[in-house]
Amino acid sequence: MSWKPEVDEIERRKQFAYRMGGEEGVRRQHEAGRLTARERIDKLVDPGSWFEIGALAGKGEYDRDGNLVNVRPSNAIIGTGRIDGRKVSLDIDDYTIRGGSSEATVSEKWIYAENYALEHRIPLVRLCESAGGSVRLVEQQGGTKIPGYPTWPMVGLLGYIPVVAVALGPCAGLGALKAGCAHFSIMVKGTSQVFAGGPPVVGRAGMGTEIDKEQLGGSQMHTRLSGVIDNEAESEEHAFELVRRYLSFMPSSVFEMPQRIASTDDPDRREEELLSLIPRERRRVYKPRRILELVLDKGSLFEIAPNYGRSVVTCLARLDGYPVGVITNDPYHMGGGLNRPAAEKMETFVDLCDSFHLPIINFVDQPGTVVGIDAEKMGNVRGSVRVVSAIEQSKVPWCAIVIRRLYGLAGTAYARLQGINLHYAWPSARWGSIPFEGGIAAAYRRELDALPEAERAARLAQLEAYYERLASPFLTAEKFRVPDIIDPRDTRRVLCHWIEDAWRALPEQLGPRGRTMRK
Repeated sequence: MSWKPEVDEIERRKQFAYRMGGEEGVRRQHEAGRLTARERIDKLVDPGSWFEIGALAGKGEYDRDGNLVNVRPSNAIIGTGRIDGRKVSLDIDDYTIRGGSSEATVSEKWIYAENYALEHRIPLVRLCESAGGSVRLVEQQGGTKIPGYPTWPMVGLLGYIPVVAVALGPCAGLGALKAGCAHFSIMVKGTSQVFAGGPPVVGRAGMGTEIDKEQLGGSQMHTRLSGVIDNEAESEEHAFELVRRYLSFMPSSVFEMPQRIASTDDPDRREEELLSLIPRERRRVYKPRRILELVLDKGSLFEIAPNYGRSVVTCLARLDGYPVGVITNDPYHMGGGLNRPAAEKMETFVDLCDSFHLPIINFVDQPGTVVGIDAEKMGNVRGSVRVVSAIEQSKVPWCAIVIRRLYGLAGTAYARLQGINLHYAWPSARWGSIPFEGGIAAAYRRELDALPEAERAARLAQLEAYYERLASPFLTAEKFRVPDIIDPRDTRRVLCHWIEDAWRALPEQLGPRGRTMRK
């Protein structure tokens, strides 16, 4: 009367799943320098926390008597696990089975994992390695299909739960979409590629030329040039460490607050180095990340998309234990000016922080929107407008520290102008519609052109000295158009005082925004 035979059959069928693509498939995966899907699970989640769903899904082979001979398992592995103690849902591609082809699997299975995360309000982690669609499916089905998965809330997920995607091998078609449509994406240098169509499609069959898959969709392409993927990892283990670090700043969903942790870093810490980091000579550059290191909690900086849109730096960090989003400009790249890639990066980051209730700190040194013929072709003005729109639509508390320059349309994107518009300035700060350099010569061109050459330089120097006095931030402070000018060494203390008040306002903002993240 026991059900033991059927229970034994469950275990027998699971063993087929655990073999994945068999010895040959596993061997090829290892020879390519990549872990298998199940090895990745063991590397990522806390020991003993993996709970698989749907291990029995696949295509069974039966003898003439209806006895099961073999099962080719689905190449989607799904389930839940814990990362640093927190429950997450996982959607993992198994490349050892039909190259992880998205159309050779049971699509309902991986979509189920994503809906599970959405309904239970837990983060979703995708481990992507998929060859995309397959023409073989057309023969099996006897016809073609309309693209898309109506039951997959691809964009809707981004408005409710943190979504992390890791490209761990070739990701084509749907695989590329799953890798790119995430709040935070990673690819492994040298062993992962992301493309809409792989070399066989793009190469000789499509465009008449041979093309290398690394050249077409490697990490050099997507973390530096296209911006499709945020961060580059040196290895799969490094990628999993990035996943853990990123999720440590995130709440489980928009219905929860991010976690504050105990901090041993003194909120009143003052660093003498801050007093001299900004050069008096305006043409000289400095290292902006050093400022962040000196002000924010020690060791807490986690940079997102460090190699894309490099004139803007975007980081997650902690301030007195509170998680925050941090933005600054990097004068080593285009003087810190805003172009289209930097604007897209900043816009996406603002949406991320606003969605998951991370107060934003902006250390501003913005010389303005990058200009020129190429800049206009690129649409830099459009990028600047979109950043301003994202900031004004945000609801999380902002605090801007103007450390050097603040000019033009891009300068408008220093903080949310509505409300109290909290911002402070260092004594090194200067602002205006346009920089005085060049602006003075343009405004006084007729007068200067009329002067003898010997007098022209002296008059220009006189005008520059006059406007330099007018540019003093103290004159702005007299009119209370900047709430305060602070000693750079007091920046941490000022921000730690503010973050306590900012955190108090956040619970009223819990829940989804009226839009998802703009990817």
